Amino acid sequence: MVRRYAFRLPRHPASVGLARRRVRDHLTDWGHGPDAPSLADAVLLVSELATNAVRHGPRTEAEFEVAVTALADGSCLIEVSDEGRRTPRLRTVADTEEAGRGLHLVEHIAAAWGVWSRGSHGKTVWALIHAQA
Repeated sequence: MVRRYAFRLPRHPASVGLARRRVRDHLTDWGHGPDAPSLADAVLLVSELATNAVRHGPRTEAEFEVAVTALADGSCLIEVSDEGRRTPRLRTVADTEEAGRGLHLVEHIAAAWGVWSRGSHGKTVWALIHAQA
């Protein structure tokens, strides 16, 4: 069975923690064990992608959207959408820098990730997490 849950949150730093909790709660309710590595990975990726939407989304945008889809094989798809049109890119980060590593985490943890254009409505950054035995 495939299940999808989507919600909108205010573009505010406090929303990142709320996004993590909602995704964790829904995946747990859908049968993902609370100690499953894939659940922890999903929560971490939601945190990184939601943080990017809050920090780098358009200043005029009041909200961003988060969606989690639990796939039949136990994998899950995380999506974070905002009205921004700039495509996020991996960048080189010096050891002394305190920020800029979020997409490197996404690259390392996700089985695949990318960006879908929503035309004049911005973009969706997505990440796929495979179920782990």
